[in-house]
Parts: sequence; structure tokens; C-alpha cells
Amino acid sequence: MKWLALHIDTSPAGLEPVETMLSALGIDGLVIEDEADFRRFLEQNQQYWDYVDEELDRSMSGKCRVTFYVEEGEAGFAAVAAVRIALARMKESHPEYTPLIMTIDGLEDADWENNWRAFYKPMEIGERLIVVPDWETADIRDRVELRLEPGLAFGTGSHATTRLCLTALEKYVRPGTRLADLGCGSGILSIAALLLGAKEAFACDIDEKAVDIAYANAALNGVGRDRYAVRAGDVLADAGLQKEMGTGYDIVVANIVADVIIALAPAAGGLLKKEGLFIASGVIEQRAAEVREALESQGFAIAEENQSEGWRCFVCRQ
Repeated sequence: MKWLALHIDTSPAGLEPVETMLSALGIDGLVIEDEADFRRFLEQNQQYWDYVDEELDRSMSGKCRVTFYVEEGEAGFAAVAAVRIALARMKESHPEYTPLIMTIDGLEDADWENNWRAFYKPMEIGERLIVVPDWETADIRDRVELRLEPGLAFGTGSHATTRLCLTALEKYVRPGTRLADLGCGSGILSIAALLLGAKEAFACDIDEKAVDIAYANAALNGVGRDRYAVRAGDVLADAGLQKEMGTGYDIVVANIVADVIIALAPAAGGLLKKEGLFIASGVIEQRAAEVREALESQGFAIAEENQSEGWRCFVCRQ
């Protein structure tokens, strides 16, 4: 078993938010290196030190670093991709936390750029779907093929939360379905819905890179812009985006994290038609009760609560 050490460098203000973000993604066992703690330790233990090694002192200067470990393999690389997405969002919304740079020990950046693809293989999901990375071939048989070129920051469906969402979409998408995908990333969920028979889909993400990636993936699957729109922006704050998105959707899907789902719950209700479904995933088990309460407080009835690998997915009816 080989482990990779990952480091996130941030500002003093960003240490706790980064810890919270990693915990929400199911990553614990963190090592925190903070110059302020180092200075306090020295001050409180002066009687034990004749001098402080200059190299040690220099190495701690300005340091605010969170270190964690993942196993090298498919699950580990999926976790790295999830952290990359979360860091990009955090950097955009909280510039005071910068630099928010992630580095990986034991793996040169060029190796990451070239070798991460080896960990993604075709995956059968649910009863009908098969997700195929665009560099792979697969025996499709009678399944609906979804081909993806996810880019380095977005997943291919290997994460449990994405699989839970895809399984729910397979069950509930009908011919003529209108769907909104909030936090679309690679576009995997909205494109899958269109391939499963949805009439049209509107996708958005706060990361501008998602627009090009999702459109490229749509093109790989023969999905045109007459049925599929992708935009960058914050659906909770961008009035122009809200106007363009409109309302009356049969399904709204959001595969993000617990805090964002709680914040989205009121807006999701406004996007849906009567009896519409809100499919929300990305919730760790420890936050499930809190998310369930928030959804029910907005008038949603929980039709299904599914789980996989410590993650929950809620299917809620308006």
C-alpha cells in the first residue's frame, strides 16, 4: 500500500475553514503546522531552550499548512479531485484564505497531470448507465453510455456521492423531464439525465472552467446546446443567472456539500414545479440529520435517503 502526502498552504484565517472543508469531504487525521502555535510554544517553554535552531525557525516562518494522507489509487485520486474543487471554490469566495495551494509529496506535478487517468476505468452504475472515460473503451451491451473527459478538477463518477445521484436520476428521469444541475462540475449528472431521456437541462457552477468542460463532455455524447445550457455563477446571488435559469423544473440536482445544500434548499424549492424532486448529495453521515431537518423545514418531504461509503443522498419531493 502506497500513501501520498498532500499539503494545503493557507493563511492563518484559512486554517480552520480548510480543516472544516476536509472534514466535510470525509478526510481526517490532519497534521497542522502553524507559525503562531510554534511561537506560543517557544514563549511558554522558554526555560527549556538555550537557543532555537535557525533552520527550524526559518522553516516555520509564515507557515500555515494542513497535511493529510490518501492511499494511491482510484479512491485516493477521487478524494484529491474533490479537494481541488473545494479549494477552487474557497479561493474564489474567500481571497483572505490564500494562497490555498495544494502540493503532493512523492508525485511530481507532471506525473499527476499525466498519470491520474490510469485510475479511472469504465463503471456500470445502476441498472442502465455505464460511465466511460473518453480515453477508454468498454463493452456497452444494452447500457446507456456516458463518455467523459473530466479535466483534472472534476470527477468521472467514481465518488460515492456521484454514483448515488446517477442512480437516483436513472430512476426518476422521464421523457420530457426538465432538469437543473447546481454545481455541475464536469456536467456528468445533467448530461446523464439528457441521455436517459430528459428533454433539456440547465447547469451552473461557480467555477468558470466547468462551463467549457461540461460543454466538451456534452459534445462527446452528441448533446447539443439546443438542449443543454451551462453557465458560471452563484445561483444564490447572481440575479442574471437566476433570471436565465427560470423555474418550473421537474428535477433539481445538487451534488455538493452539506452547508451548500442547506443554503440551496430554499432556492431549490423555487426552481421546482409542483411535485418536483430535489436530489441532494455530498452529505457525510455526521451531517445527515442536520441536512434532513433543513430540507423538511423548507417544505420538502424526504422520499428516499440512500447511502454509500459514509455518504448520503436525499431525494425530496416538493
